[in-house]
Amino acid sequence: MSKSAAAFFSGVVFALGLGIGGMTQPQKIIAFLDVFGAWDPSLAFVMGGALAVQIPLLRYARRRSRPSPATAGVSLNSGAIDGKLVAGAGIFGVGWGLGGFCPGPAVTSLAGGLPQVLIFVGAMVGGMMLYKFGAPLLRDRRKPLPETGGQLADG
Repeated sequence: MSKSAAAFFSGVVFALGLGIGGMTQPQKIIAFLDVFGAWDPSLAFVMGGALAVQIPLLRYARRRSRPSPATAGVSLNSGAIDGKLVAGAGIFGVGWGLGGFCPGPAVTSLAGGLPQVLIFVGAMVGGMMLYKFGAPLLRDRRKPLPETGGQLADG
């Protein structure tokens, strides 16, 4: 099986799992996050099922002497928690709580053509583009000064 066929098959299985698990229904996500109101714990079982598959496979992948073609060049041992990870997780959580979608279910839900899904995916793609083109500009602001080797101040 080619890498493209394997990726396509994995995507189809993922999309089906999202649909069956109710992850494409924003009201179900919001009810799961509403722990002090009408809490719906059923999403915990979806997450638990995902972890039950992922954890043994991750352990297996870490024990391999050489990576599979699909994981070549991917670090499976990085446990670093930095500002970018925390900020990204925060933005993800706020978007998930406000919109009731995370990226995978949102893309899967595009098939329904609902306006709120189109707005969410548009904002998501806009955020990706903002990061892709904006992050390099932010890094370039701190070039060393030629005569001192020091850093330029922000501002």
